[in-house]
Amino acid sequence: MTIKIVMDTDPGIDDAAALTMALNDPQIEVKLITSVAGNVTVDKTTRNAQKIVRFFNKDVPVAAGAKQPLIKEFEDAARIHGESGMPGYDFPEDLSKPLDKSAVEALRDTIMSSDEKITLVPTGSYTNIALLFSEYPEVKAHIKRIVAMGGSLGMGNMTSAAEFNVFTDPDAAKIMYHAGIPITMVGLDITMKALLTPTSLQKLETMNKTGKMLHDIMIHDGDNSAQGIAMHDVNTIFYLLHPEAIKTQPIWIDIVTDGPAIGETVGDIRGAYHHGQTNADVCVDIDAEAFNQWFLKEVAAIKEP
Repeated sequence: MTIKIVMDTDPGIDDAAALTMALNDPQIEVKLITSVAGNVTVDKTTRNAQKIVRFFNKDVPVAAGAKQPLIKEFEDAARIHGESGMPGYDFPEDLSKPLDKSAVEALRDTIMSSDEKITLVPTGSYTNIALLFSEYPEVKAHIKRIVAMGGSLGMGNMTSAAEFNVFTDPDAAKIMYHAGIPITMVGLDITMKALLTPTSLQKLETMNKTGKMLHDIMIHDGDNSAQGIAMHDVNTIFYLLHPEAIKTQPIWIDIVTDGPAIGETVGDIRGAYHHGQTNADVCVDIDAEAFNQWFLKEVAAIKEP
């Protein structure tokens, strides 16, 4: 049985890799891709999503979403992902047009028309999700769960307190975490452990056309070190397919929406403040070697687009 998902995303290099895995793994069916402002502006994230869909010749609709956060001023991550969001590779330019409806309308229509509950996989800011829940609360009953990249129980990567996706639109994150839908928080607690190693990156270059594409954009990723490259968003797909390789802990997550810690995901790790209730399964540990092996195996299995 395939996992039916909608990807809400802001490509972005690691988003492109996550889309690559989701679009090509036979256990996943991507029903819709929606874009949001995040790593770069929404016109660029929409186009980048279309480029990945076109690269693999997939018939998956793309809908353009929110241009800015609900309240907070927009701040991108072009310093990490480059001005285009996906530099380093010459993608096809004969792209299909995005849907003539907004991301929120496309999300509603896709979720409500599905014959089974949909899993939402947001890998950018959660603005589209928050708008969806605010405008069409009836969709909540038709969503199986949310597997969201973002947040941290420790240090952030945008500020000392905040991870980028949540920092970008903390008000949207608060709405999503209080929606009453099962959420898995795939945050920095594991994504900074499951680095794609230099050895894995080197293997990609000569593996196949997909490997070459991923290699060429990944080497422009500013989120790297001598230990490897953080493929944050790809961890959502890895979790969907191999939850046994990731340890989770049920925790109540609150979102800081103003002040110097804006965007922080505060976990009630002692269970002291919410009467024993939890609102998220937080990923706290991962088999990094298994992640690297899976990543390479997935790419190797992709037929030449």
